Amino acid sequence: MALQTQQPGATPGPAAGPAAGAVPRARANKFSALLFRSPRLRLAGLITAPAGWLVVIYIAALAALLITALWTVDTFTGKVSTTWTFDNVIQVVTDPVYQTITLRTIWIALAVTMIDVVIALPISFFIAKVATAHWQKILVIAVLMPLWASYLVKAYAWRNVLAEGGLLEWLGTPIGLNSPGYSETAVILTLAYIWLPFMILPIHAGFEKVPDSLLEASGDLGAKPWTTMRLVMLPILVPSIIAGTIFTFSLSLGDYITAQIVGGATQMLGTVVYANVGAANNLPFASAVSLIPIVIIMIYLFVVRRTGALNNI
Repeated sequence: MALQTQQPGATPGPAAGPAAGAVPRARANKFSALLFRSPRLRLAGLITAPAGWLVVIYIAALAALLITALWTVDTFTGKVSTTWTFDNVIQVVTDPVYQTITLRTIWIALAVTMIDVVIALPISFFIAKVATAHWQKILVIAVLMPLWASYLVKAYAWRNVLAEGGLLEWLGTPIGLNSPGYSETAVILTLAYIWLPFMILPIHAGFEKVPDSLLEASGDLGAKPWTTMRLVMLPILVPSIIAGTIFTFSLSLGDYITAQIVGGATQMLGTVVYANVGAANNLPFASAVSLIPIVIIMIYLFVVRRTGALNNI
């Protein structure tokens, strides 16, 4: 067979050059090797997008909120004026009315948190340590089911329960108990129900981390169940309890819908913000009021962080 010779000036065929896709693969391999050798570069690649989203959506929004709180509303036109002043912040901090509302909001958030802790501890213990594996799945689903319902549906359901002649009054009348009606107590009961799953889930996860052998050892040494819970399990559960309190406390602190539905004349910081954004059309003052729960939850997180409890979450 005669050999074919390449004519001078002819372009080489595909076989004469590098294999198709070899250069991109080589670059990808070099980049993969670089990522393998540089853990910090891998970490930066993973958190860049979420961190950028956090900065743009959350931190930028907080900065805009702070700036808006330093503006005023023109009393003649009703429009926002970009004149800088601390009058809104000073009024919110010094006015006795808003001081009372702030203390009431903190009290409601603390009460909701404590009620949820007391209820979540035995429920979580039963699910994690007493129920069988089959029932554990069913009970966890039962805890999660209220989260599938609308917030408004749950709030209005409690409105019917707490109403005059409602279910709570019907059940309490034979034993001499009356419904609290639409009041501060109603707000606490409703919020405690709505946020309870957010307390049960982290505490349940904490119970699952406690070895059964530790409980058996405590029983073998003569400790009663309450002593075991108080001295053995609670210290281990502190991070999980704090994780749950962060949810219930912060969510209750900023709530305003429940107070409007079942609170009657009860005012919280959220209702003040809603009123100034809507009917009063005073966005700067609403921004100044909304800074209070933000500062409170930041102080709470700082205190919790100083205890070291967040390090084990």
